[in-house]
Amino acid sequence: MEIFTLLETIEDMLENSKEVPFTHKAIIDKEEVLDIIKEIRLKLPEELKQAKVIKEEHDRIISKANEEASEIVKKVTLNTNLIYSDYFSDQTGNQVYIKPENMQFTGAYKVRGSYYKISTLSDEERERGLITASAGNHAQGVAYAAKIFGVKATVVMPTVTPLMKVNRTKSYGADVILYGDVYDDAYAYACKLAEENGYTFVHPFNDLDVATGQGTIAMEIFKELPTVDYILVPIGGGGLATGVSTLAKMLNPRIKVIGVEPENAACMKASLKAGEVITLPSANTIADGTAVKTPGTKVFPYLQKNLDDIITVPDEDLIVSFLDMVENHKMIVENSGLLTVAALKQIKDKDKKIVSILSGGNMDVITMSSVVQQGLVQRSRIFTVSVLLPDKPGELVKVAKIIADANGNVIKLDHNQFVSINRKATVELRITIEAFGHEHKEQIVSELEKNGLRPRLVKVNI
Repeated sequence: MEIFTLLETIEDMLENSKEVPFTHKAIIDKEEVLDIIKEIRLKLPEELKQAKVIKEEHDRIISKANEEASEIVKKVTLNTNLIYSDYFSDQTGNQVYIKPENMQFTGAYKVRGSYYKISTLSDEERERGLITASAGNHAQGVAYAAKIFGVKATVVMPTVTPLMKVNRTKSYGADVILYGDVYDDAYAYACKLAEENGYTFVHPFNDLDVATGQGTIAMEIFKELPTVDYILVPIGGGGLATGVSTLAKMLNPRIKVIGVEPENAACMKASLKAGEVITLPSANTIADGTAVKTPGTKVFPYLQKNLDDIITVPDEDLIVSFLDMVENHKMIVENSGLLTVAALKQIKDKDKKIVSILSGGNMDVITMSSVVQQGLVQRSRIFTVSVLLPDKPGELVKVAKIIADANGNVIKLDHNQFVSINRKATVELRITIEAFGHEHKEQIVSELEKNGLRPRLVKVNI
């Protein structure tokens, strides 16, 4: 292009110019340089116009693709209208809305990308049979979509996948294979089976068609809340974040799209920091749906461009968020879906309209029970103290009365006579107590101290 030729002329002038003695300054013809700059300015508007046309055409194509995807996924999705949260709004000083994708028929947003992807496949690709790897939600999405299209589907899932997700996937007609400890193990085995059997692989996140299907969430958000300031989106491998952030930025470049990852499985944050896709040594988190060690290489450039930031969340915050959702919104949301709720308190801005995407609600009762128990511990609704007592009649009654007088409820006792050499002199009593919260817990402990029992707080083992 002519503009580059003119710039090269200036470079040549500088390279061939004489230097001022004892400096790095050059002697050049001022008038000549000014003439070239004027010429650049004359040509620049046309160059910019061409660039603008190219960008507009690019946006038009993306917009059309997303509109098409939105119409297609409507066939298999339920309306998950935004819900305004008084509780989280009061907690954060912002206007917080939740996008309840946990209420989808398959219990998660994944059906959007799965169905759209399968809709784009040729008859020959479908006839070969489909295969995928998933920690649960994508598995159900593929299985359900394949059933609608009348296609055979095989799903490889980590051995630690909650039983409920495994059974639901089977109920849609898919063949389920359990393999490996994390998603990455299951993925490697699924790729092997695809190569051996000629299956068509439907990637859970490293696929632009899948990401396009997921991006329909952003379009729905904007239709309901055009003035949204922030969208918080969970990140595992990056498919959902790619679809949502790409479309959101096209609809409104000023919007901030924040990805949220588990603290111990933050593969995207590490990759963005490194400037390239990297693999974590491990992905140890209770958020099993986002326990990914390597993000998608195909979606990575889009996230580099469109993500404004990434927040990481410790598992402990997910536990508290689960109880918050149950108590205040009467919703069951799985740990990965809770990432965006737990991240709300890390947003420093105030008076902003924020949408938290709840990506899924597929949680088995055993996991749920564990989360509830740990949540009660964190809120000091349940705690355990250890006291040393003389081994003689009446001591247990004494302790029980102190706790009862303080309105504590004993739910478990552990009497250990072997903590000292002279068991007749000292025994350990561990008491698990139900309380009303932090203040009540401190009150009970204080009463035990006043009576000379020297209580020691210990980790609860319910």
